[in-house]
Amino acid sequence: MLTFAHLAVAATSLDAGAATVEQALGVPLAPGGDHAAMGTHNRLLSLGPGEYLEVIAVNPAAPAPGRPRWFGLDTFDGVTRPRCWIARTADMTSALATAPQGIGVPISFTRNAYEWDMAVPDDGMLPFSGLFPALIQWHSQAHPADALPDQGVRLRRLIIAHPDAPALRAALDPVMTDSRLAITLGAEPALAVELDTPHGPRILA
Repeated sequence: MLTFAHLAVAATSLDAGAATVEQALGVPLAPGGDHAAMGTHNRLLSLGPGEYLEVIAVNPAAPAPGRPRWFGLDTFDGVTRPRCWIARTADMTSALATAPQGIGVPISFTRNAYEWDMAVPDDGMLPFSGLFPALIQWHSQAHPADALPDQGVRLRRLIIAHPDAPALRAALDPVMTDSRLAITLGAEPALAVELDTPHGPRILA
């Protein structure tokens, strides 16, 4: 089974993206780090035990990775907004076997005390126009969420709109049960997140 792990909010500039999210939620983001293999960097926000939000962008100071970056960041433009979401598995092989075509192959990553595998599509874009979750399996005891200050922000609802919502629901229902997940029919693929904050409910979309 899969469980919600974290949300990727994409930005064309990490500083600008972090500022946008901080203003929207009314809480500060924590430092993140670099992903050398992908040429990206991020900042983080706790969503409670085992869950977090990352603002992620192409790192202009990093060498190009020689392959498409994850979350379709090579072609991302426009306003800072939720781009993808990530689901945790304890068995990457089994998760890949039941995932839709195009989910990608697992790549191993390390950063400081963190070790994980993530399935990254060959073209950087996840199935269902990027709205099927990326798959992650943690191998380290250390986890980013455990190191983040708790700002009192929690995920209330993850809203996924897609023209083929029944097919997306059929792909997710056998492998994930989370009452916060809402899949709706939409003319265009879209991802929005409702969050409870110390200042009341907020929406990122």
